[in-house]
This record gives sequence, structure tokens and C-alpha cells, in this order.
Amino acid sequence: MIEVQDLSRRFVQGRGRKARTVQAVGGVSFTAANGHITGLLGPNGAGKTTTLRMVAALLKPDAGRITVDGLDVAAQPQQALARMGVLSDARGLYTRLTARENILYFARLHGVPPEVADARVEQLANMLDMRPLLDRRTEGFSQGERMKTALARALIHDPPNIILDEPTNGLDVLATRSLRESLKRLRDEQGKCIIFSTHIMQEVERLCDQVVVVARGRTVAQGTVGELSARTGLADFEETFVALAFGAGAGSASPAGYGAAAASVAGGPA
Repeated sequence: MIEVQDLSRRFVQGRGRKARTVQAVGGVSFTAANGHITGLLGPNGAGKTTTLRMVAALLKPDAGRITVDGLDVAAQPQQALARMGVLSDARGLYTRLTARENILYFARLHGVPPEVADARVEQLANMLDMRPLLDRRTEGFSQGERMKTALARALIHDPPNIILDEPTNGLDVLATRSLRESLKRLRDEQGKCIIFSTHIMQEVERLCDQVVVVARGRTVAQGTVGELSARTGLADFEETFVALAFGAGAGSASPAGYGAAAASVAGGPA
């Protein structure tokens, strides 16, 4: 279980007289339960990636608290990280190594015994349908092949909590479906706590047990897809999201305004 309480983080942009402080996150709170997939949904620049980087102890929050299975991330970062598998938006692989070697290297970093690591590689290869990739050098891998290898690398130490930052970015339809099925198995068969950020409505509707809507650096709504739709009175979840993230009436008063907002949600960069 991952609990996030009132996170805040600022950045300074520019230097000297041109320097200005930007509030990237200013009030994000949610609880991600075991055996559930929690979607962090928001437009570009909403603070999703900054939030997940704080959860993964890559950034220190200015304020707020994060616990992973009861461990305070700020006070016990190494212990908390041992209970997380993190797939960030930077999926860098060592291109001179094979997929197997990349995964086993991370197993050694996590202190996984060699015989256990070898068995885990075989299990993950079957689960992620990546056996033909294992002994190929990762140089020249497709986006989907890199994603599978990076996900296996994040899961090699069998963490109970999994953090994914826009994992389907750049994936084709088949790779996206493969990832979706893998996440369902991790949730249903192993009871993992999974958090992933996205701005794609279909992913949320098909995968998420809970949705946390983030806008302007703060949590503006959370609940199931059905609960959020009931809250707005809108049947279409994209309309629901726009109403919650951009304010009442953002999706209905002006087609032009709605188009700009929806484009930001559906297709822009992270």
C-alpha cells in the first residue's frame, strides 16, 4: 500500500533576475491499495511525473508525507525502495547487454541471490511474452521490446508495489495490449499495488480500480470511473475528466475550448 499525504514541490526556473519559482505540485493526496490499479490521471503539466518521482524517492518533497507499506520514504528511502518496482519515463537500457543481462544486473543491485534471479527471469519472460528477446542485445530494440525489458527489470526483485510513469507512451496497439494484460495479472494473481500515470482515457476505463485526477498540481477528485462520472452527471468519461480537471462546463460551453483541452489530454507529451 502506498499513501501520499498533501505533497508539495517547487522548482526554480531561470537565473538571476529572470529566476522564478514554479509550484509543480501543491496538494496531492491519495491512497493506493494492494490488489488494485490506481490511475494518476491529468493533463500535461499537472504534476503527475513530479509526484511519482517523489514517491520513488527520486525527488524530495518540500512538504507532505509518503509511506510505502508503512515505511516513511523520506526517513527510510532504501527500505521503501526495496518494496517498489519503478518504471520511469526514462527507460534507459544498457545497449551492449542482452535483455537477460540487463535484468540480472538489476537483480544483483537489489541483492537477489543468483539462483532466485535466474528463476525470476524465466517467470517474467513467460508473463511478459518476451522469451525471444532474452538473449538479444537491447541495441535496436523496438519501443515495445524496450518497455518489456524495463518492466522485467523493475519487477526482478518481486516488489509488492509498482510505479509506472506513462508506460504506454510510444507503444503500438499490440504492445499496449500486452502491457495491459501483464498489469492485470500482477494485480489479480499476485495482489500487487500498482500506480500508473496517464492522460489516455481508454487506459483508465479498462484498467483502473481507482482514479486520482490531478490538475494544477493538486488532487481535484478521486474515486472509481463510475463514481467520478456520477459526480459530474456525465456518461462519457472523457467529458467527466474535462469537467473535473478544467472546471465545470469546460467540455460543453465551447467546442473550440473543449478541443484544446481534450487534445492536451489525449495526445501531448508527458
